[in-house]
Amino acid sequence: MCRSVKTLRPPMTTDVSDEDIRAAALQYVRKISGFRAPAAHNREVFEEAVDAVAAATRELLSGIEVRGQQAPA
Repeated sequence: MCRSVKTLRPPMTTDVSDEDIRAAALQYVRKISGFRAPAAHNREVFEEAVDAVAAATRELLSGIEVRGQQAPA
């Protein structure tokens, strides 16, 4: 899909910041919508989509279990 979106789960990445998650969500929404930057009349729905994808990404990453690794204490 989009080669510039990096893997955010261990062991590929150990420290994932909110900035990393937001950047990945933004890349995804840009790719799907076909807009690098939305027009003013689409800005709100574009930002809502980025927020929703970021939230889903946080939920996914918090639920993934990587075999052979201990859960954080």
